[in-house]
Amino acid sequence: MEITEDIVIVGGGIAGLTTSLGLHRLGLKSLVLESSDKLRVTGFALTLWTNAWRALDAVGVANSLRQHYPTLPRFQVNSSLSGLSSELSPNSKGGDNKDYEIRCVRRKELLETLEGELPRGAIRYSSMVVSIEDLGFHKLLRLADGSTVKTKVLIGCDGVNSRVAKWLGFENPVDSGRSAIRGLVEYPDGHSFQPRFHVFFGGGVRFGFLPCGEKSIYWFCTIHSSLQHDVEDMEENPLKMKQFVLRKISKIPKEAADVVERTKLDCISCSPLKLRLPWHVLLGNITKSNVCVAGDAFHPMTPDIGQGGCSALEDGVVLARCLGEALLERPREEEEEEYERIKKGLEKYAKQRRWRSFKLISTAALVGFIQESDARVMTFLREKLLSGFSVGAMWKMADFDCGDLYHS
Repeated sequence: MEITEDIVIVGGGIAGLTTSLGLHRLGLKSLVLESSDKLRVTGFALTLWTNAWRALDAVGVANSLRQHYPTLPRFQVNSSLSGLSSELSPNSKGGDNKDYEIRCVRRKELLETLEGELPRGAIRYSSMVVSIEDLGFHKLLRLADGSTVKTKVLIGCDGVNSRVAKWLGFENPVDSGRSAIRGLVEYPDGHSFQPRFHVFFGGGVRFGFLPCGEKSIYWFCTIHSSLQHDVEDMEENPLKMKQFVLRKISKIPKEAADVVERTKLDCISCSPLKLRLPWHVLLGNITKSNVCVAGDAFHPMTPDIGQGGCSALEDGVVLARCLGEALLERPREEEEEEYERIKKGLEKYAKQRRWRSFKLISTAALVGFIQESDARVMTFLREKLLSGFSVGAMWKMADFDCGDLYHS
């Protein structure tokens, strides 16, 4: 069976659903091909910064999410080695940053909110793409079930191991040599933590936790490469993950360690951290003819500045806008003319996102190095000078506006 769609998006994660919703808001139909049999909600929560909320405002879903999650106006930065602690906010150096916005949101609710705004039939589940063929003005996708999909525009939002990125010729993402253990703990009667982002550094790990609504706390522990041997065989054993984190945070205050202690084993996960090398983003093919990539298929990065999901939301808005400009201005052109406009629209998207993605990946890698290094000199500098730099870099990267759907 072969079907034909003007725009096909491979992958129903954050980037894919945001792009599809942005196109829908503009009056353009798209089909999302998702390999899973239902919405992918792996992962517990994610931090959404100012730039993410601007993107969510652009696609019209921000306010429905805001009402469930408090803002986190301050960072509490602590050394688990020396006990030094400092409180940081966007206003620490004076001024009034009213636009600053950070909230921790359940990944499941974010995806369900995006999906709920799409028209019925916009997502086709159990649809794994196994090959891509070039038909000139079209691309032909062959699926694992034997069916085919012919499309004028192909968008790869299919994650770190993207088949679309490989078709474009992108080098594979590399292993950072680090891992992240993450968890979510429920407090049925509500927790007593203040709305702030708590972070602890020291001993080659970065541990942090923050409220995710009134009854949940999300926590994470990222691990330096020097400790990788300690996390071998841990991905399938949440008890080992929990024990490892508790050993590494034994010197932090008891109420903070209790967050991990209370976490159920089915709410803990471990994963290696991968990234696309920054120069591959600068030199690689983000787009070619009528094909492009977005989200983790484009710019996987380490989570050290909390911008993976945020930048995927940005991608979705910019990509929808650029395609809207290409397809809506002259909707009744000849096939070749339309193809050329699509190419130019995708090239405009790539131009707008290339340097932004390069900066995000590079900043995340630098901040990760500063935060987790266990070398004596770097530990001294981090505790005396660089903890504020790290948080400041996060705010700086978050102070970005991708624009709305209708204006470039």
